[in-house]
Amino acid sequence: MAFLDLSWQTFRPEEGYYDTEIQASKTEPLPIRTFAPIAYEPRYAYPLIVFLHGNGGNEQQILRLAPRISRRNYVSIGLRGPICLGPGRKGALGFSWGDASHLSSIEDYLLEAIRQTRLHYHIHSERIILAGFAEGATLAYRLAMTFPDKVNGIVALNGHMPRQDRPLLRMPDVCSLRVFIGHGIANSVVPMSMVRQDRRLLYAAGIDVSMNTYGTNHKLHADMLRDVNHWIITGMTE
Repeated sequence: MAFLDLSWQTFRPEEGYYDTEIQASKTEPLPIRTFAPIAYEPRYAYPLIVFLHGNGGNEQQILRLAPRISRRNYVSIGLRGPICLGPGRKGALGFSWGDASHLSSIEDYLLEAIRQTRLHYHIHSERIILAGFAEGATLAYRLAMTFPDKVNGIVALNGHMPRQDRPLLRMPDVCSLRVFIGHGIANSVVPMSMVRQDRRLLYAAGIDVSMNTYGTNHKLHADMLRDVNHWIITGMTE
C-alpha cells in the first residue's frame, strides 16, 4: 500500500527561504528553492507560484520576487535551468533553459517539484501558477499549455509566447487557463508589438488574458508585482 505523506497537516515553517533537491531524472539532483509565507496555516490550501528565471538567472535570484508579491498569500518555489552559463557580473552562477531538446526533462522537473511541494505544504490543486520572467515567461507559456490539467495560470513578465511549435493548438483544454501579461513599454528586447500579438492570439483562443504595461524597459517594475498579487487574488474570488 502506498504511503501518503500528509506532513503539511502539522508542518508550520517559519517565513523565509528553504533549499531542497529532487531526483526528477537520471541526472544529478535538481534544486528547489521554496519561500514559505508568514504565519503559514496548514489547514488553509495555498496557491502555489512556480517561478522560472530569465536567461542568466537562477532559482535564488528569481525567488526574491516572492515576498515582493506577497509575504502572506502564497507558497512559492523557484526552479533552475539546465544549462550553466557561468558566473554573472555579481559572481553568482547563471543558467538558461536551453532549447527544445531539454523540454522533456524540464517537464519532469516541474511536475516532480510540484508533487514534492504538495507533500510538505497544503497546496490548492486548482491554484497553481507558473510565473516567468523573459525567457522564463516563454517557458511558462509552453509548460502551462502542455499541462493545462495541472497548471491554472500564467504570469508572463517582460516575455513572449513561443514562436515555434505553438502549444495553443492543443484546444480546447487550454481555455481553462488564465494569463497575466506585464510588460515594459520601453522594452527593446521583447517589443511591445510582440506581446500585443500574444494577447490577441490568447483572446481569440478564448483564454482569459489580462495585460498591463509599465513605464520601464526590460527590467521589472514594482507595480508589476503588486498587480500580479491583485490578479491572482481576484481570480480566486471570481
